[in-house]
Amino acid sequence: MNFALILFVLVIVTGIIWCLDHFWLKKRRPADARDPWWVEYGASFFPVILVVFCLRSFVAEPFKIPSGSMIPTLHVGDFILVNKYAYGVRLPVINKKIIEVGSPQRGDVMVFRYPENPSLDYIKRVVGLPGDRIAYLNKRLSINGVEVPVRPLDDFLDKDRLTYVPRYAETLGNVEHQILVEPESPEAPAFIRQVAPFPFRENCLYNAEGVVCEVPAGHYFMMGDNRDNSRDSRFWGFVPDENIVGRAFFIWFNFNDLQRIGAFH
Repeated sequence: MNFALILFVLVIVTGIIWCLDHFWLKKRRPADARDPWWVEYGASFFPVILVVFCLRSFVAEPFKIPSGSMIPTLHVGDFILVNKYAYGVRLPVINKKIIEVGSPQRGDVMVFRYPENPSLDYIKRVVGLPGDRIAYLNKRLSINGVEVPVRPLDDFLDKDRLTYVPRYAETLGNVEHQILVEPESPEAPAFIRQVAPFPFRENCLYNAEGVVCEVPAGHYFMMGDNRDNSRDSRFWGFVPDENIVGRAFFIWFNFNDLQRIGAFH
C-alpha cells in the first residue's frame, strides 16, 4: 500500500474540512454550538497530517531494513532515515523531480523503487554511474577498467547461519565501507544465476566469471554489500533516475541492538 498516497489523500480531505469550517461553517454555527464530530477531528488533524506529509515528502523518510542484502552495513531490523532532497526535490506520490540539487555518487547507500515492481522500495549501494563500465568478474569489482581497492578485515559472524564470512573494506569514490564476499562454491558461484529480462539487457555480457555492463544514460548500477546474498543490478538491471527515493544516512533505532543507532557509510 502506498503510504505517501494515503497521506496525500488525508491532507486533501482534512484540508477541505478545515477550509469549510474556517471560512464558512464556523460563521453559521451559534457561538455556543459544539462542532460536529467530523469537523472537530478533520480540522484538528489537518495541521498535524500536513506537517508529517511535508517532512516525509521533502526532508526525511523512515524505512525499516527487511533483509540482509546490505550486511554488514545495515542489519535486518534497522530503522533508517532517508534524505529526500539530496538528489533533487521531487513531487510526492508521482516522484517527479522539480528542482535539481545533486546526483547519486559512487558509494552512496540509496533507496529506490524496485524496477520490476515500483510499489516496492529497495536499498542498495550505488556502484555504477551513467556511462560507467562495470565488471564483476570472479567476485572482484572493476569500474572503467580499474579494479576497486579492497583490503581484508576480520571475518564476520553470520548469526543466522552460524558461520563466519570473509569481510573486506572496499573504497568506492571517497567512501570506504565493508562488504562480505564468500569463497567461490556451488552455493556461492562467480557466475550470475537466474537473470531476469530487463531494459538495456543488451548492455550486459554474462559469462562463467560474472557480468560486465555499460550503464546507460539516466540510470545507475546498484549492488548490495552482502555480495553473495543480494539480488541487485547484476540480476534485474539498472535503476532509472525517476525511481530514486533518496540517500540513506542514519540508523535511528534497532530493537535488538541499541548500539547500532547512528550515522553509517
